[in-house]
Amino acid sequence: MKIRLIFCIAAGLIITGCSNIRRKPGRIYVPDMTYSRAYETYAALDSDKFTSDINAAGRKIFYNHLPVTGTLARGEELPFPYAKDAAGDTTNYVASKQMVNPLHPDSVQMKEAERLYLIYCGVCHGPKLDGNGPLYNDGKGPFPSAPANFVGNDKYKAMPEGQMFYSATYGKNLMGSYASQLTRTQRWMIIAYIKLKQTASINGAGSTSDSTHTSTISEAQSKSKKD
Repeated sequence: MKIRLIFCIAAGLIITGCSNIRRKPGRIYVPDMTYSRAYETYAALDSDKFTSDINAAGRKIFYNHLPVTGTLARGEELPFPYAKDAAGDTTNYVASKQMVNPLHPDSVQMKEAERLYLIYCGVCHGPKLDGNGPLYNDGKGPFPSAPANFVGNDKYKAMPEGQMFYSATYGKNLMGSYASQLTRTQRWMIIAYIKLKQTASINGAGSTSDSTHTSTISEAQSKSKKD
């Protein structure tokens, strides 16, 4: 009899407790965090809603494809001290010559730098850094002129690491910014790889001949997706 009574009381408590379960979600305190916007790197943004002009922030959603100013990812290198120049100005671009690559990649890191170069840079500048990537392809690709030839043009052989980093960070001429695709460390790694190849070409090691090698880039891209 006692057992039945205890069972009935327990069942009643369970039923009563379940009847009070909240069926509706609570109010959202920070909607932007609950329903975050997803951005594609090169996707065109609705100019009626978005702006890359910081002066228009507030009236529209400010987004310029760059990490938030002043933020530093865990394990990341110190911020680049030169801001992007205003249109028509080259002050910081020229000053960036003073910046020295803070990395000294070992053989393992250099192999990773080569992989990153093939994925992000080789499609334009070519797997052999000769400016003849698939997008140019001896003039048969969509690019009307060849991208920078890192190993065959003295201008780029003499270009300081800091200026290369500036271009990779903010974009230069037809090349866009890679700040949203590559971390600061990865950008410095790629520049170290380019400088290594330039030194090898100056010393006569390796060929600077035309090289498209689309399959090499595709393999690197496939490996990246698997990783």
